[in-house]
Amino acid sequence: MSVLSWVMAYLLGSISFSYLIAKKIARIDIREHGSGNAGATNTLRVLGKGPAILVLALDIFKGMAAVGVGYWFSGGDTEVTLVAGALAIIGHNWPIYFRFKGGKGIATTIGVMATVAFFPALYAGIIAILSIVLTRYVSLGSLIFVSGTPIMMLWTGESFSHIIFALFVAILGITRHYKNLINLIKGKERKIGEPSPPAHSQQQRSE
Repeated sequence: MSVLSWVMAYLLGSISFSYLIAKKIARIDIREHGSGNAGATNTLRVLGKGPAILVLALDIFKGMAAVGVGYWFSGGDTEVTLVAGALAIIGHNWPIYFRFKGGKGIATTIGVMATVAFFPALYAGIIAILSIVLTRYVSLGSLIFVSGTPIMMLWTGESFSHIIFALFVAILGITRHYKNLINLIKGKERKIGEPSPPAHSQQQRSE
């Protein structure tokens, strides 16, 4: 039953709402526009606020649902539940339905972490949101959230397994945002509202 829940979590995470909504609304492949990323931020750049909010909400929900699947199938086993959450994020990043070309997993990570450890995720999320408001760098907020959550878990006294899980998710998120991190260091990262180059240009992509 544990393996079944993991398969379901991965398949659930692999549903790319950004891709599906862009196809439905604009008849485009979101991965061929803007930054080329199948996520809420690129949906905002390409399609606007309404579709982006919908993508964000659905991606968060699928992360929460995947954790719920793992919890329900395992009877509340912590390790099985955490693996299910990780597989949902992996599914979003490398979706089997879309030739393993997905997003960067932050919205799904928010759903997973908010379900696994609500208050640490909330505290890290508040700091991340403030950073986005002040700097207009979504990628910076994403990096702050994934790296800040395990720190907040240490502060609130979460279990060792939860902290290790959060560290794994943080490494995954930072790895997916490697180019964004380099662009932030070089001062080349695009802010909210700035136009994106074509997806297949030679410029560095952002989320």
